[in-house]
Amino acid sequence: MENLALIESFSEFKDDKFIDRVTLMAILEEVFRAALKRKFGSDDNFDIIINPDKGDLEIWRNRVVVPDGEVEEPNEEISLSEARKIEPDFEIGEDVSEEVKLIDLGRRAILALRQNLIAKIHEHDNTTIYKQFKDLEGEIYTAEVHHIRHRAIILLDDEGNEIIMPKEKQIPSDFFRKGDNVRGIIESVELKGNKPLIIMSRTSPVFLEQLFHQEIPEVFDGLITIKKVVRIPGEKAKVAVDSYDDRIDPVGACVGMKGSRIHGIVRELGNENIDVINWTNNPQLMVTRALSPARVSMVKLNDENKTAQVYLKPEEVSKAIGRGGHNIRLAGHLTGYEIDVFREGVEEDVELTEFSDEIEDWVIQEFRKIGLDTARSVLEQDVEDLVKRTDLEEETILDVVRILKEEFED
Repeated sequence: MENLALIESFSEFKDDKFIDRVTLMAILEEVFRAALKRKFGSDDNFDIIINPDKGDLEIWRNRVVVPDGEVEEPNEEISLSEARKIEPDFEIGEDVSEEVKLIDLGRRAILALRQNLIAKIHEHDNTTIYKQFKDLEGEIYTAEVHHIRHRAIILLDDEGNEIIMPKEKQIPSDFFRKGDNVRGIIESVELKGNKPLIIMSRTSPVFLEQLFHQEIPEVFDGLITIKKVVRIPGEKAKVAVDSYDDRIDPVGACVGMKGSRIHGIVRELGNENIDVINWTNNPQLMVTRALSPARVSMVKLNDENKTAQVYLKPEEVSKAIGRGGHNIRLAGHLTGYEIDVFREGVEEDVELTEFSDEIEDWVIQEFRKIGLDTARSVLEQDVEDLVKRTDLEEETILDVVRILKEEFED
């Protein structure tokens, strides 16, 4: 009766966790063998027969019959007189199989059996979840917001698996409520102790790349290849695409008529501005395309230092730099070159660092953050615009403008 009740309780785990019969039997045998080893010192001479579906469990200990008084290993040997109590016609040297009842293991051992089984099934369950999500790394996944914390959102999928999306993996404009469905990529999966730690990201360039695979049929079918993706999450992204079929316009196919194809991706990313660019192996042409929507007049490359001097008409400079310096920064990431912008037709200019005696370094750095590193580049900007694009006070900007004007008026 004890056997039946114990196995029935074990079968509950099989139903709850969807563990297949073979795996459950292996876990059960492992747990019982561990208990036998603790009780008898070894489990090598035991046979365990389990049928979890019917609730059958039999444990048999095999021992060799030896003469009375010559038992040296009680777990492996049995005296002739003890053997004949089991079966009267046993002889010395014969094998004796004797059933071991669970009650013989002791009540504490039976309780330990159940606890060990729970631990083993959880361990198996966690290992299965780890392998499942490890195979999903880099793939888009959808889960529901279960709990919102200050530094992370806890998500649950349809099977109740917990997924974490830290604050830094969320797009700045993201706002979620409990019960919302959230899409992102499975960025990493680790085992912390025995528990899988699953991290979802919406800021990874891979998320944008996978959205292209989902939303653009030609990308999904392999007719268009995504060569590289760079992002400032929620602000701007650049996607370089290529096609081996000359009949396909990769940029046009990705963007669609009046942006119809890319609109869903932009909306998913919180209205992130996405530039789709034709990939080329020509580095000069690639730098030119990467700086779009600005029109570049000339590019001088230094392949050794991976730097690019880009010359533009004055009215194109602000487009090349972009709001907050995003455009030029992403162009640099996309091409692998450090890009310096120069204004065509402007002969005299001075680096802002030359004014370090009069302008504090942190102020210069604020201008450099938005791509303004020369005197003329600052003077050509509107003061109100500079206030919006930097963390500088209007008074500070006016002082800088006055200092720079004095230099050029002299």
